[in-house]
Amino acid sequence: MTVETDGGDATVATTMVNAGTEPDDIANDAEEALIEEGEIAGDYLEQLLDVLDFDGDIDLDVEGDRAIVSIDGGRDLSKLVGHNGEVLDALQELTRLAVQQTTGVRSRLMLDVAGWRAKRREELSALGTAAAQRVLESGAAEPLAAMTPFERKIVHDAVAAVEGVSSESEGVEPNRHVVVVPA
Repeated sequence: MTVETDGGDATVATTMVNAGTEPDDIANDAEEALIEEGEIAGDYLEQLLDVLDFDGDIDLDVEGDRAIVSIDGGRDLSKLVGHNGEVLDALQELTRLAVQQTTGVRSRLMLDVAGWRAKRREELSALGTAAAQRVLESGAAEPLAAMTPFERKIVHDAVAAVEGVSSESEGVEPNRHVVVVPA
């Protein structure tokens, strides 16, 4: 489901789930809560873009158990991504905090700017698959470069799709990394 913001104010609705509630009702309530998160995040980001004098279209989506917010279409949006996504990570955290302040619930929303996360996801998935293939051929474990938790999750998922290998995270932040090993 895709929801577009029109710059209007987000309203907060609190829903109580009773023990006898139907599963479809619970799923609908959860999806509505995610849509609400996205709308609150969209309003926050729209105000931020106005303050920073950036142009961009904000798109909202719900994917699984997360609200997904994307900013696209403006020039100079790469400034909101920063080096290796550092500014984007900080902006995502600020947006999550803005949602939490309004709803009282910790948000897990994902923010993407100018398609950077989507492109990075493709790159990391290919990296994980290629490393898995090399480990299958050589039989030797292969450590990868340090990554953020978001990046490691994508690599772990890609490696898990290849039979005969597995992956584990080693090290301590900020040097935590994935090691691909034979199964």
